[in-house]
Amino acid sequence: MFSIVITHILGLIIVEMVGPTLCFIPSRIPTQALPKPFVFNQSSSTSLETTTEMPLTKLHIGGLFPMTGTGGWLGGQGCQPAVEMALEDVNSRPDLLPGYYLSLTPNDSKCDSGLASALLYELVYEPPTKIMILGGCSIVCSTIAETAKMYNLVVFGYGSSSPALSNRSRFPTFFRTHPSATIHNPTRVKLFKEFKWQRIAIILEAEEVFVTTAKDLEYQCKKAGIEVLTRVTFLSDPSDAVKSLARQDARIIVGIFYGGEARKVMCEAYKQNLYGKQYVWFLLGWYEDNWYLPVKGLNCTKEEMLKVVQGHFTTEAIILNRDNKQTVAGITAQQWLDKYHQRLNQNLGTSVRPEGYQEAPLAYDAIWAVALALNATMHKLKKRGIAIESFNYENKLISQEIQNSLRDTFFLGVSGEVKFTDEGDRIALTQIEQMVNGNYNLLGYYDTQDDNLSWASAPQWLETGSPPKDRTVIVEQLKTVSLSFFVTLNAIAAIGIIWSIGLICFNFKFRKFRYIQMSQPLSNYIMLVGCIGCLSSVILFGLDSQKINARDFTKLCHSRAVLLSISFSLFFGAMFTKVWFAYRLSTQLEQSSKSKQKVENAQVVLMISLFCLIDVAILTSWFIKSPMIRITEKLEQEDVDPNDENIKVNFESLIVRRLERCDANLVWYCILFGYKGLLLLFGLFLAYETRSVKLKRLNDSRLVGMSIYNVVILCMITGPVSLVIVNHVDAHFAFITFTIIFCSG
Repeated sequence: MFSIVITHILGLIIVEMVGPTLCFIPSRIPTQALPKPFVFNQSSSTSLETTTEMPLTKLHIGGLFPMTGTGGWLGGQGCQPAVEMALEDVNSRPDLLPGYYLSLTPNDSKCDSGLASALLYELVYEPPTKIMILGGCSIVCSTIAETAKMYNLVVFGYGSSSPALSNRSRFPTFFRTHPSATIHNPTRVKLFKEFKWQRIAIILEAEEVFVTTAKDLEYQCKKAGIEVLTRVTFLSDPSDAVKSLARQDARIIVGIFYGGEARKVMCEAYKQNLYGKQYVWFLLGWYEDNWYLPVKGLNCTKEEMLKVVQGHFTTEAIILNRDNKQTVAGITAQQWLDKYHQRLNQNLGTSVRPEGYQEAPLAYDAIWAVALALNATMHKLKKRGIAIESFNYENKLISQEIQNSLRDTFFLGVSGEVKFTDEGDRIALTQIEQMVNGNYNLLGYYDTQDDNLSWASAPQWLETGSPPKDRTVIVEQLKTVSLSFFVTLNAIAAIGIIWSIGLICFNFKFRKFRYIQMSQPLSNYIMLVGCIGCLSSVILFGLDSQKINARDFTKLCHSRAVLLSISFSLFFGAMFTKVWFAYRLSTQLEQSSKSKQKVENAQVVLMISLFCLIDVAILTSWFIKSPMIRITEKLEQEDVDPNDENIKVNFESLIVRRLERCDANLVWYCILFGYKGLLLLFGLFLAYETRSVKLKRLNDSRLVGMSIYNVVILCMITGPVSLVIVNHVDAHFAFITFTIIFCSG
């Protein structure tokens, strides 16, 4: 009781302070906003007091309508005429509130919470006593509902969707015919699943109604396993927020903001190219049909705005009853709509639909819900000997009975079935629409309670005919040796192998000829076997995980190293033994012309075996200590060619080229290449030293020396160049292959 007295005193002080500046009484409502002011009070010339033999008792309702202002939802322009119609219909019913009629005093709240607070104190402290407050605009309802509970006043909202208003501990006396904004979220999540989208982005205006809606959407998405890529907020200028969406490659975007800010967002989306076949926008469904048309100060043309809004989806609770059934007012929803259009033409003198046109059925049903609840409360109180008009701001009993009656209220209104949850929220279906060529097409309805999505028509997708992807699709392609190149070079290597086998056969057949015997035939056999091994490795270097199982790629890596290393030791080792013995024989001949030492086969085998054993030791240690593994490296990105027959896409995609290679510890490469390098350099030295030597016992020593020059030069070029062109798979394969072929030839 003490707190209420203090509140009364504070209220009076505020009213005195704001005075004529903030307190809007009916006569002060701007005429341009209300061409025909409609004020239901004792002095109003338009009062609907019914002429009866016995005077009727007025039940006063305080009304707050957002009529004018610079921001927020100004839906009072379209909702107040609907409230006028409802009051006329309710007060003309003798069976409803017998002995009473409803009187409403409207005020312009401008969708401003500060002004609404001052107007509430004016309504409370200026007689007559108000039995209820009717409010629109979420930020206004949040302010007055939090205060009104201290006066046991029920606040009824016709145009407030903030999820915060569902908080019963904070707003215990609040009810509304406009469903909570969170009713959109289950519908959105259902559509995300329907179109197989797993990633979305959210952009919202920094208002409590939108912040709480966005948080609930994030929660719903998390439950459904859908990723929220980002949530960006803006206060008045959305340019930075829209740029952030573009930077993060947002494709499925949920926009939550008032209609005025929606124009700015979509204009900026046009500038950032966030529209077209690969983007889908979800907006609120309670904007006016032509909300996107440019206004003064918007730096976009009508054609540009039409481009960016084309194909976007909207979700909104059912506003107008779909059935042709008779409502509680005795008329169908369509008949009511026709009457409402007539009222707008009378008030505005034009067919232009004012802001709040969409919510007008909710405002109309709000009065009916209030009237039916007060009617039920009146009968309950009458049985207890209490008159409903005895309500005062300290009478909690009557307020509680009104709330109980509202919870039990159920009727068919022009906006559909009207019933409320324990939190005071409206229970309703959600309708889904899509903009096509500047007009909204009805797609279907979603029943949250039954999780039932019913389609009225199919969505239309720009150009593609199917839903776009929720992100830039990365098409990974492994860079491999082209098949034609692989076959061609392997065919050349096969010819070399056949030629080597032919030479082996030739040497064996003519092994008894003196000319063949003088060329050290054993070394020739070993050299040709080494050539066959090196040429065979060409096949291994052309294989990849698309030609063999990826799990076997590491075996391929080891096989390449073993085959090429051992074959090189056989091939180059055989030539090395020839120049080595040529060098020894030449020096022996210089020391003693009588020397007739012969080259023993055992010495050849021993030397070549030594080279191979060193290879085996290095490779064994390598594979045991640090075996090679398959890795892929990301290379350049490039746009997908829409005409590429191998990649069927209907959305923007990128190809990421990947290079597959064998990865090993660099130390082992250094050991192996170091050993081979020393062998090459020593062989080069011996070939140089024996360049002018002519030996009958080694008649091909000079040709062997030339071959060593060829091998050393090609190996010295191939090593560095192959590292440079490693990303060019075909060129890399060709360079290594030609080196092997020329060395073996």
